[in-house]
Amino acid sequence: MTPSVRWRPDREGTFTGICLGAWAVAVALVPEARIKLALLAPVAAVALTYWLLGGPMRWLAAFVFAAILLPPLPLPGGDSGLSIAPLLAGFGLLSSLIWLRCWRPPWHPVTGALVAFAGALLASLAFALVYSGWRIALGSFARVGLFCISILVFLYAYAGPRPALWNELRFARYLYGLAIAAAVFACADFYFQFPVPAGFGNQFIWLQDAVLRRAQGLFYEASTLGNFCAFFLVMTAVTYIRTRRESPLPRMILFSGGLILAAALVLSYSRASMVNVAVAIAALGFIRLQRLRRSIFTAAGVLVLAAFAIHTVNPELSDNYWGRLLGSFSFFFTTPDKILSGRLSSWSGLADFLTGHPWHVLFGIGYKTLPYSSFTGGPIVADNTYLALLVETGVPGLVSFVALNILILRTGWRALQSADSTTAFLGEWIFCFWCGQVVQMLSGDLITYWRVLPVYFWVLGAAARGSRDA
Repeated sequence: MTPSVRWRPDREGTFTGICLGAWAVAVALVPEARIKLALLAPVAAVALTYWLLGGPMRWLAAFVFAAILLPPLPLPGGDSGLSIAPLLAGFGLLSSLIWLRCWRPPWHPVTGALVAFAGALLASLAFALVYSGWRIALGSFARVGLFCISILVFLYAYAGPRPALWNELRFARYLYGLAIAAAVFACADFYFQFPVPAGFGNQFIWLQDAVLRRAQGLFYEASTLGNFCAFFLVMTAVTYIRTRRESPLPRMILFSGGLILAAALVLSYSRASMVNVAVAIAALGFIRLQRLRRSIFTAAGVLVLAAFAIHTVNPELSDNYWGRLLGSFSFFFTTPDKILSGRLSSWSGLADFLTGHPWHVLFGIGYKTLPYSSFTGGPIVADNTYLALLVETGVPGLVSFVALNILILRTGWRALQSADSTTAFLGEWIFCFWCGQVVQMLSGDLITYWRVLPVYFWVLGAAARGSRDA
């Protein structure tokens, strides 16, 4: 009888090398580029998967990079094409299972509020199916899934595994670098008016000699960019008001970064995001009244320099912007609907719908159906998070969302009082910004900004974790 052959490690390595060599020769000999890419794609996918799952925080770093700096692919799906960021969020679920034994108990008051709010969104999908059809209901289900990415990021930041050398401030610096890169591209995009890779919001600035697309950078529309810049401008202010020893970034980087973020915010033409920053600075002043003077001068200097740079490059654009901003105050009481870009008409139409159909207040008509369904008489963009939730998800959705906002502010307030400097910094950052966020939600549906919302919830989760550990 012939003895059976047993593979030894050296033979296994030789066999693997022969297979890889044959594959490399096949790739080299194939003449067509498409076939070459088809042969390379599986190996690249395996290598990327191996890297993403090789450490507990790699998927998160890759996800925020893709969400902030990678444009959507010009493929059918969604309003603006397909993004690879949700795919990377799927690796977050796999990483959670791989490192499950390293998790801590995930319970936190914000966790309960997030679960309750997500449950209200899911429950409303039944009414979306009944009133608007399965296609719109399927789109609403996808948007609920995108919001749940933020829940995953919060839980991972609060209770997930941590490498031995992990540092929250280091990751915050990484996020700040991504934000600066996104703001630089947004300014360049506004100046050169690059062709958009996929869908985008129809938001333009009408000058005498040109029609310019508002700065939106790599996001779907300009308001998302403005909100994102506001978040990191608040970080700049919170960081600058701290002592040099406590600051995670040098003063020169903060000043330069703040100038770039302020310029991108101005070019986005988002007045609501400007209000967001103003409210956040007011909240910061309430917390740090003694040190506020230095931050006021710094913030004013950054805004003045950004405005001067824009005026130097394009005086007509600068005059148009400041005229629009000042006109918002001058003519608010005479033509409020025009100043609010038609929002009063939308709000009035939704109020009339609820008055004529009061039973829909109980459970809503389905999450994210207003812009796509004709159930209320025609597609309506509510441009108000609270009113949209009342109409789409009813009282359960609105109440759970208000409770979520209260708990976010409470968590940030408790964290900023921590003796740990990192926890206090993160808590102060998220508390001040969310004060402005609560106000800005009156003029926009901010919970649909799924590409930037996970970044906010990471700061919230990290602050809650530090507060718990302290």
